[in-house]
Amino acid sequence: MARPAAVFLDRDGVLVRAIVRSGVPRPPAGLHELELLPGVADACERLRSAGFILIVVTNQPDVARGTMTPAQVEEINNALRERLPLDEIVVCLHDDADACGCRKPQPGMLLAAAERWDVDVHASFLVGDRWRDIEAARRAGCCAIFVDLGYAESLRTDPDAVVGNLEEAAAWILRQVTTEAVAR
Repeated sequence: MARPAAVFLDRDGVLVRAIVRSGVPRPPAGLHELELLPGVADACERLRSAGFILIVVTNQPDVARGTMTPAQVEEINNALRERLPLDEIVVCLHDDADACGCRKPQPGMLLAAAERWDVDVHASFLVGDRWRDIEAARRAGCCAIFVDLGYAESLRTDPDAVVGNLEEAAAWILRQVTTEAVAR
């Protein structure tokens, strides 16, 4: 029997509105700044209905930097669990200086979640809005979909697709799956 595929989702900028400061996206500081992006709930439902496992993989370095607490991050994640059909939310609380294996662009969060869920990572997708997301997808061996929000940073690795939001990403993923099924 074939192993399931996952859609790994970045949190800030893909599921929720990132707060952009000086061209760089920042996470919402709490529930008062939490805003689901338009179409996110429907896109997640469509992916879930197609049989994908939905796993959020999010860097939250502001905890390591002392500008957010783990409780603030968990409060936002709990709100997402209530609103979206997510199977798991995996969080890296480290900063680059910590040199961990979980902080994207390292693939640690993706690979650990794939093992827990017995996911075929090579049949899976990652949807992200930063170069770190695309690089993590490449290192993990899954398809990389870039949500281009016009941030003041450039990609370091080419994605498989460039889209404007999660709705477009879900449509692209579902087309790929349909095309592959027809080709078999």
